[in-house]
Amino acid sequence: MRAKITYAVTAAVLVFYFVLVGSRGVLLITTGTPLTVTFGVAVLILPGIGVWFLWKNTQFVRRANQLAAELDAEGGLPVDELRRTPSGRIDRDSADEVFARRKAETEDAPEDWRSWFRLAVAYQDARDTPRARKAMQRAIALHQGRRAEAA
Repeated sequence: MRAKITYAVTAAVLVFYFVLVGSRGVLLITTGTPLTVTFGVAVLILPGIGVWFLWKNTQFVRRANQLAAELDAEGGLPVDELRRTPSGRIDRDSADEVFARRKAETEDAPEDWRSWFRLAVAYQDARDTPRARKAMQRAIALHQGRRAEAA
């Protein structure tokens, strides 16, 4: 729940920033000189990219949460079986063991979105965010009936 609130607050702050920057871009364009119009258009491009990026990330998070809810309803969510250090950090050897099992599961069922979802969780536990994201994107694509590139 805390992560959802943090995401919502961050998104709201970004939208406010995009509106603020966008309004400045419009003001520059309405000035009418070639230089200010050029700067105004350039300033409007940045919020456009930001809105697109925020939209794509929001879609990704929503789809991943939908998969998690479906997997939870099936009783297939990965169980946290990781050993932790006294400080609460994940033991690296434990993460490697779980990762190896999840990787083998995915190799055995490469078209199963569930195995890719569990692999994404294992990558995240191993603090390999880029691979976790690619594995989750593959899980989402497979769940939607699309073929995806190998992660």
